[in-house]
Amino acid sequence: MIRLIIESLKGASQMINRQHIQLSLQSLSLVAGFMVWVLISSLISQITLDIHLSKGEISLVTAIPVILGSLLRIPLGYLTNRFGARLMFMVSFILLLFPVFWISIADSLFDLIAGGFFLGIGGAVFSIGVTSLPKYYPKEKHGVVNGIYGAGNIGTAVTTFAAPVIAQAVGWKSTVQMYLILLAVFALLHVLFGDRHEKKVKVSVKTQIKAVYRNHVLWFLSLFYFITFGAFVAFTIYLPNFLVEHFGLNPADAGLRTAGFIAVSTLLRPAGGFLADKMSPLRILMFVFAGLTLSGIILSFSPTIGLYTFGSLTVAVCSGIGNGTVFKLVPFYFSKQAGIANGIVSAMGGLGGFFPPLILASVFQATGQYAIGFMALSEVALASFVLVIWMYWQERMKTHTERNSQSIN
Repeated sequence: MIRLIIESLKGASQMINRQHIQLSLQSLSLVAGFMVWVLISSLISQITLDIHLSKGEISLVTAIPVILGSLLRIPLGYLTNRFGARLMFMVSFILLLFPVFWISIADSLFDLIAGGFFLGIGGAVFSIGVTSLPKYYPKEKHGVVNGIYGAGNIGTAVTTFAAPVIAQAVGWKSTVQMYLILLAVFALLHVLFGDRHEKKVKVSVKTQIKAVYRNHVLWFLSLFYFITFGAFVAFTIYLPNFLVEHFGLNPADAGLRTAGFIAVSTLLRPAGGFLADKMSPLRILMFVFAGLTLSGIILSFSPTIGLYTFGSLTVAVCSGIGNGTVFKLVPFYFSKQAGIANGIVSAMGGLGGFFPPLILASVFQATGQYAIGFMALSEVALASFVLVIWMYWQERMKTHTERNSQSIN
């Protein structure tokens, strides 16, 4: 009997250690991936001193990493379920060595587009952790765990702030090459400390897609994440160059302000997951989309940097809390298809970061201002607010019906 108790305690201790090691390792890996993902947008002001680009080309080059960073999330979520996070992180970081080196020797628009496209792998690694980590924790902790992991978004703040400062001292090409060391270190860390015994799920991708694609909740959650994470990515990409061009700030100052936006949004993501574990996630999303609606209106009519800062910080707060809340709902509704559902929802979020910078650039070229683009954010957020109210009402009706049927029985 005593022996059984001791063995049980040992097993529990080993599981707790695995939880802590994997949460720490995978969260730091997301930091590294996101640091690499935003390299071009963070250094674009210095890059354009050597490579002449039009405003439209700048918008394209800074947005291009989002394409692969979004679409690759779907297969990465599935492959993580099949092969485990250790292998997927390791392969991703090794593959990222090639586009990072390519960008470091770039001297043309083509080099930036090609290298930037494959740089998207750094953003796609998000799907690995949100698929892997819930396997180590009970359902009631999924919100806060995914929130902590999602705080790896802070990697974008690190690069946005640090890269321009380093580039002023050593040049942007040498700055990019420093990231090769970072990638090699994290690939090695997964070789040494990755979990070789992670639980694998070997259900065919066709079976998983069939089980989820007709469920309207999946597409509602995709829309919500398209807006919350899309707003985060879009502002991360768009702010550095916009603050330099529109308000005349120097690149280091613009980078610092953008890093502040990223830090607020990132640090509030675990708070969103924690709140979603403790109260109704749909109620939280009501406040999130109400805030984004208000911020879109403020940004549409903000001629001063003070009002613009307030509107941007409102976006940061709402997007951070919203991101953490949405990824509490994904495993709640799709526990048996978590890999593919996480991949689809996170891919839609990534695509939400691709289109807004291009739309804003097109709107500015056509009208000479950004008001219409920000008003579009407000309208889409308002539509999502209405959808969340409808979902909340549906859940309340379902709960009420179940209680009535139980009382009759």
